[in-house]
Amino acid sequence: MAGDVLSQAEVENLLTSLESEPDLQDPQAGGSMASRPREKVTVYDFKRPERVGKEQMRALQTMHEGFGRNFGAALSAMLRNIVEVKLTSVDQLTYSEFVFSLENPTCFNIINAPPLEGQLILDLNPSILFPIIDRLLGGNTMSTAPVRRPLTEIELRLVSRITGLFLREMQQTWENVLKFDLEVDRVESNPQLVQIIPANEVVVLISFELTVGETRGMINLCIPYNSIERVSHKLSSNNWVSYRKKPPTAESIQMLSDRLSDAAVEVVVNLAETNISTADLINLKVGDVIATEQDVSKPLVVSVEGKSKFHAKPGQYKGRKAIEITDLHEEHHLHFAPHEALSTAKSQAESA
Repeated sequence: MAGDVLSQAEVENLLTSLESEPDLQDPQAGGSMASRPREKVTVYDFKRPERVGKEQMRALQTMHEGFGRNFGAALSAMLRNIVEVKLTSVDQLTYSEFVFSLENPTCFNIINAPPLEGQLILDLNPSILFPIIDRLLGGNTMSTAPVRRPLTEIELRLVSRITGLFLREMQQTWENVLKFDLEVDRVESNPQLVQIIPANEVVVLISFELTVGETRGMINLCIPYNSIERVSHKLSSNNWVSYRKKPPTAESIQMLSDRLSDAAVEVVVNLAETNISTADLINLKVGDVIATEQDVSKPLVVSVEGKSKFHAKPGQYKGRKAIEITDLHEEHHLHFAPHEALSTAKSQAESA
């Protein structure tokens, strides 16, 4: 009855009877229903469908980890300051979620990427962008003061150097998957006014954290899934390589040569060699002369880091012992003709 109220004792008796039900505890106890293990339930959000597979996401993450290192090295050379670029996340979400997560104003680059359909987006966070601009204009310190305003025309010209460097490195990273041409179409300051795809469409968001001195900021690359859908199968295969060796440039060779030119090496000159007994060695005193079989006219051998490199002759220079390099040291090896080597081997075998 609706008006009946159970007492505390009756409630406890009901709970005890439920816990002791045979069909819930032991399927062999004669119950009509066996207990079933609790199934794992995964929550699925229909507003955020996962259209990019896990293998493809792993491929994108591996590719852009290598891109971050290459872009950081190139940006360090441009700014003449150490820049660390670290991949923070590779996620898939809707376009509206991406746009409303950005600051306003920001540096919102709309990028054409033929032969891909549609456009990509490169967002540069102002917290790291203005300190980089200050550095490009000759500033000595990386300013950490927050600036909230759109970029001026001069600042946009300077930022185009950063975006151009980013796009060049990105083309090289994707070269083994797809060769495309990346070009900035236009730059906006308010991301909420840009609608390149419907708001509920899925995008792949690749986020990088830039660290320059004590200043940090984010760079976000937004790739609509519709743009890479027809090439997504290449991301899941093993025929691409995200790391590749770059050919040496004149600048890299010169930089390496400059660093090696200041490296210290060990130079040793072998004056002479001889053998003496242990008793003579123990009895040596100051002023004793050790006679060797070294010919005075024979050149000395100069070794660099343990390898013989030059011939030299001893002398003095400004009152100090010195050597004068005469020529290069060449190691001579004996060469035998095939018949001479065979006859030598036979004679050694007969003598044995």
